[in-house]
Amino acid sequence: MAASGFWDNPPKAQELVDELRRVTREIKPLENLQTAADDLGVLLEFAAEDKTGDTVRELTAAVEKTALQLDAVELQAMLSKPEDSCGAYLSVQAGEGGTDASDWASMLLRMYQRWAEDNGYQTEMLDLSEAEEAGIRSAALAIRGDYAYGHLKGEVGVHRLIRISPFDAAGRRQTSFAAIDLVPELNDDVKIEIDWDKEVREDVFRASGAGGQKVNKTSSAIRLTHLPTNTVIQCQNERSQHKNRAIARKMLIAKLYQSEQEKRDAELAAKRGEKTKIGFGGGTIRTYELNPTQRVKDHRTLHVSNNPGRVLDGDLKPFLEAYLREQIGKPEGKP
Repeated sequence: MAASGFWDNPPKAQELVDELRRVTREIKPLENLQTAADDLGVLLEFAAEDKTGDTVRELTAAVEKTALQLDAVELQAMLSKPEDSCGAYLSVQAGEGGTDASDWASMLLRMYQRWAEDNGYQTEMLDLSEAEEAGIRSAALAIRGDYAYGHLKGEVGVHRLIRISPFDAAGRRQTSFAAIDLVPELNDDVKIEIDWDKEVREDVFRASGAGGQKVNKTSSAIRLTHLPTNTVIQCQNERSQHKNRAIARKMLIAKLYQSEQEKRDAELAAKRGEKTKIGFGGGTIRTYELNPTQRVKDHRTLHVSNNPGRVLDGDLKPFLEAYLREQIGKPEGKP
């Protein structure tokens, strides 16, 4: 970075700066852990000679602090795949449950927006299809920042809500479903072979929803269908058709890249006799119960929160970390 001419190619220079930031973020916790381990060794020697017990108490506190640092490093180690450091495209799709499901989908979208905001990520709404009465039918949200994809990759699957329906005059309990999908926002170095002329059908249409007249005046929204896999990507955020097309193409490349990765992972898992992860529209991964009890339970890690309000306000860290612990063979509550 100190070399002359470093900024002559701004995109490449910025890419290197981002890489340095990611590498520093990975190395610094390891350096801190090494320093903490050295300090523990010194304290241990002092404790053997200290008759007052003060050093032992100091050593105990240092061990607890170091254990937390080690735990954080182990979790970071789970984010070792190339795509883990990327931003993410998060999709929400309302499922069974009518208006309640549409409302539930909008609640989930808000939950991830709040999580992103609380953790310093930037968001951009790429596509939003509003429901007739309340809520949304579907949405696509870009979450940009280091390791957004790595932290959220365990959120893929069906989320279930149990509550007294605000749309039922009789006040009955209603179960609603919405599905979450996630793909990494890959950089331009990732190449996926696509014949855009023969393999992809492009539909152009007028944007709808919250954009207003300025968005809806022209046919700027883009829908891409990858014919060999029937993968559909839609983008209507920008007023420019060209910008929407560029974003939709990036999302399609990311989706196809992820599909190839999942296919390889599934083949390896099958050879080892392991179960593969639940995909978009698969089984229920988490239940949010607002009536009669107040709790959120993850059915994979068994992590439970008795404060669903906090969870729906974006406090997802315990659930995200529990999923990562499960992946490294240290399930929550198990030695």
